[in-house]
Amino acid sequence: MRIALLQMTSGIDPAANAAAVVDAAARAAAGGARVLFTPEMTGLLDRKRDRARPHLTREADDAVLGAVRAAAAEHGLWIALGSLALAGETADERLVNRSLLIGPDGSVHARYDKMHLFDVDLATGESWRESSAYAPGEHAVVADGPEGWRLGLSVCYDLRFPALYQALSGAGANLIAIPAAFTVPTGAAHWHVLMRARAIENAAYVVASAQVGQHEDGRATYGHSLVVGPWGDVVLDMGEEAGLGFADLDLAAVEDARARVPVIAHRRIIGDIAA
Repeated sequence: MRIALLQMTSGIDPAANAAAVVDAAARAAAGGARVLFTPEMTGLLDRKRDRARPHLTREADDAVLGAVRAAAAEHGLWIALGSLALAGETADERLVNRSLLIGPDGSVHARYDKMHLFDVDLATGESWRESSAYAPGEHAVVADGPEGWRLGLSVCYDLRFPALYQALSGAGANLIAIPAAFTVPTGAAHWHVLMRARAIENAAYVVASAQVGQHEDGRATYGHSLVVGPWGDVVLDMGEEAGLGFADLDLAAVEDARARVPVIAHRRIIGDIAA
């Protein structure tokens, strides 16, 4: 199955970001892709929350999602929309960071709210408190895609928590999406090794569409959108430029990796730790 990855530099204007995805959908379909993957925060990347708030709506009213659904239906394309910041339904009115799988008929086939929130202080002086604005998701999600592929959904910082991916592959995922907006220092240190580890541990393809470059809100992101095969080989690395990349996936490669080292069959539940 051929897939496409959009590596983009999302800005503070949702309409411009939506136009970039709609254009990418047309080019992905023309290039023979069955699925287009986009990064975390595809629709809006803005650290100034007062400026961002007027653009943040419930899922049903989100203009970026509406444009992406229309593009999927127009081109008969699956779109794994990395994530959108959406108004949540919690009592404290926190947002959700939601990944959505759009079918070729334009309908929403699956949705996943990011479970692990990025609350860190980096040596560079960067400080991030995602939980101050976002509510964590509660459930892992695996969805049926085209041609026998089962897609496990996750978002960015989830990458560091392997138990989530064990749950996804245990539920039948053979393809895992990890859309991201990685910081440059954490990306340089950990991006490739963690993506390859998640693929190897689960004998599954990992597709990580990423934000890249200098953004309008002042942040910089790492790029290097990746496709990693189930044996840990890097199939595609898009480097540090925005654009559209293509990769071909093979279900037989998943079956071969799982036959060679049957990690899923060998997993055991770890209970109490002996003193």
